[in-house]
Amino acid sequence: MIFFFIRTTTMRSWALSIVVAAAILIALLDGAIGKLRVAYRWKQIDYDWPSNDIKRHFPDYKQEDNLPLGLEVAGDRLFVTVPRWRQGVAASLNYIWLNDTRESPPLIPYPSWEAHQYGAAGVPEIVSTFRVRADRCNRLWILDTGLTDILGNPEQQAPPALIVYDLMSNRMLRKYVIPSDQRTADSLFANIAVEDYSCDDSYGYLGDLGGPGLVVYSWSLNKSWLIKHHSFHPDPMGGEFKVSGISFQWNDGLFGMALAPTGDGYSTLYYHPLSSGMEFSVSTRFLRDPLRASSAETSPEFQTLGSRGPNGQSSVSFLDPKTGILFYALTNLNAIACWKPQNKFIVQQQGYVYQDNVTMVFPNDLKVDRNGNLWVLSDRLPIFMYSHLDLHDYNFRILMGSTEELIMNTVCASSSPYTTTSIYDRRDHMDHFDHNNHLDHRDHTMSISPRITGNSAGSAKIEIATVMLLMCLSKALV
Repeated sequence: MIFFFIRTTTMRSWALSIVVAAAILIALLDGAIGKLRVAYRWKQIDYDWPSNDIKRHFPDYKQEDNLPLGLEVAGDRLFVTVPRWRQGVAASLNYIWLNDTRESPPLIPYPSWEAHQYGAAGVPEIVSTFRVRADRCNRLWILDTGLTDILGNPEQQAPPALIVYDLMSNRMLRKYVIPSDQRTADSLFANIAVEDYSCDDSYGYLGDLGGPGLVVYSWSLNKSWLIKHHSFHPDPMGGEFKVSGISFQWNDGLFGMALAPTGDGYSTLYYHPLSSGMEFSVSTRFLRDPLRASSAETSPEFQTLGSRGPNGQSSVSFLDPKTGILFYALTNLNAIACWKPQNKFIVQQQGYVYQDNVTMVFPNDLKVDRNGNLWVLSDRLPIFMYSHLDLHDYNFRILMGSTEELIMNTVCASSSPYTTTSIYDRRDHMDHFDHNNHLDHRDHTMSISPRITGNSAGSAKIEIATVMLLMCLSKALV
């Protein structure tokens, strides 16, 4: 009886050890990959209402209708767009001060409340914008879709237009309406890239996911021309998405665009449709020439680079001029990935810099600021569209981190062997306030699957937990 008691107790002890070791292993495998930190987060978006009188001028405002989508860093401000998904959106372009240490700061409409107000004059100055871009000339380029109640009864209240503001005076410098022959009834201008080698001879590249097409705008000429190419179209096999258990189909064309300077006054434009796993490129030397626009469809200037692999649909991308690395968002995988343009565009040469199924649910925009910090906005858009957001949970986040630190121990680092930190092929410009000083490590609860290789520290943790589990198993079997 005593022997049986001792034996039973020992077996229970080893069983408990096995459970503990397994729990440790699971916890370590669930750890986040990367060094992005949550700078701001919101359960719901609210605005910095100056008074109740101002609020009365926005009678349709409904807090739960407001979901952020795009971001940009310029000077000491962080700009945030809120497209008019439904009728209750107050202001489509806003900002917060980068020295605001509050966890969920209210948004301040840009350039003013009046610019977003419906009144006797009709539609507001800014109707509905998805993404914006600040250039080195202290200008903010805004791509206004003119589309409202996008998820309800869509209405084209104004033609799509490019609006440019002076960031020093907050005055409108120019408004350019995209000509009707350069858009279709299905057009949706959702992204913009700006080439600003010369302030007087800058170019805007306006991505139309619905056309699909690329409108090239010349600042000096104040005119635009349309580029059409089959690579702008969605891939029929690339429209399947699954985010947070929600499956849906999108048929979106040209979306992600990133400019890489080539040192000769031109750039390489890296681009991809949203509903696709492929990446493409073309020189802006070709795009800037309106006389060659009509021959784009058959031009060899457009290059197919390669694939991001299964479930490799990407929303946006941005090239960091400091490291020369292309960063891009993987919407199906709740991840941010990287690629070094000197390498072939193959899965083994692409790496994860961040993945998290809590803080990075549907990364929708990313930018790199002049100080070499990557900023990412995640917003749970599919849940907002096809289900219901939990208004008691944090739904929207802006994360940031140093690009140099993010690529350490990944395939994108110059000294790192790609075989240890690449993505498995089995996977389903202005100086600003130093924001690192008041960041904390929010959102520690993670839930990610170990289908990719992480950094060396993560691999070491996995090895340690595995050894512990094997030791407990061997002792239990003795």
